[in-house]
Amino acid sequence: MTAWQRTVNLLPRPLDPVRSIKLKLSIVLLGSGAVGIAYLWYQYRWMPPYTTTFVTVVLVLLTAQLLALGMTRPLREMTSAARAMAQGDYTRQVRATTRDEVGQLAEAFNQMAADLAAADRQRRELIANVSHELRTPVTALRAMLENAVDGVTEPDTDVLPTALAHAERLGRLVEDFLDLSRIDAGALALRKEVFELEPLLAEAVTEAETVAAAADRRIRFDLRLTPPTLAVHADRTRLRQVVVNLLDNAVRHGPADGTVVVAARQDRGQQVLEVRDEGPGIPAEQRHRVFQRFTRGERAGGGGTGLGLAIARWVIDLHGGRITIADPNGEPEPGVTTRAGCVVRVILPNSMERDR
Repeated sequence: MTAWQRTVNLLPRPLDPVRSIKLKLSIVLLGSGAVGIAYLWYQYRWMPPYTTTFVTVVLVLLTAQLLALGMTRPLREMTSAARAMAQGDYTRQVRATTRDEVGQLAEAFNQMAADLAAADRQRRELIANVSHELRTPVTALRAMLENAVDGVTEPDTDVLPTALAHAERLGRLVEDFLDLSRIDAGALALRKEVFELEPLLAEAVTEAETVAAAADRRIRFDLRLTPPTLAVHADRTRLRQVVVNLLDNAVRHGPADGTVVVAARQDRGQQVLEVRDEGPGIPAEQRHRVFQRFTRGERAGGGGTGLGLAIARWVIDLHGGRITIADPNGEPEPGVTTRAGCVVRVILPNSMERDR
């Protein structure tokens, strides 16, 4: 705060007790007129007749009231809408018909109300999604453990991988929320290193195969690398998290007997990673929204919290790359929506030489 601002804050505010802005305007006009009359009397020893002065005051008050009609209505509406928001009603809108400061305030208020409504809706969806995501693996684990304790089933090689898959699903859910808190706090340092992609992708594919088998989905994974020794300079743990998230989405939204293609290649000095499924795809008009928090879209029938792609974008942004939803059949013609599968494309910059 500057010295001038501090000085202004210390100045008296004589009109603060007045509870009507229209009355304040009238007082300002009368006060200004009184100062002008006092100056005339002091300089020229002249003052209008009392009748003229009285009529002038009345005219000033009436004119101020008439001209101020509707000027304070947005403020009253904002007061009423704010009280409704306190009760959880975010649907109230303020009518903004002017372009002055009050009109701008009304527009900002309406935008704030819309943002709060969206945040409240996301909060409710988050609670519902998390409850659903937690209930499924917890119920499955509980059933398997109860059967094992009661002697109904033996903890053999068929039961343990399924239990492990459900436990890993719970672990990923918890990790997603930890990452969400890190995003909000801005607390993360990447640990970049140079490594080959093939072992990381093969490990992520193996984990995805386990998850698919536990869900009784016979999905075939096709891993393609060009060249086979393709290397990247990235945080291994975070990049693996991105790939696992993308494969989990592909397993969840693709057909039970479909194919998921995981392809990586070198392209003009950049490393390009693509995960393609055979699901219903994402409409072109929704592709820019899927990376927002809690956005699940029309493909959400298989569950999910709507955090996976938001976290993936966060990780790729930290690497200086970008992640997009690519059209599976190339760039569509204007007005044409393609829904034949989904392709998530990750582009990492070739920063190995620069960061050394």
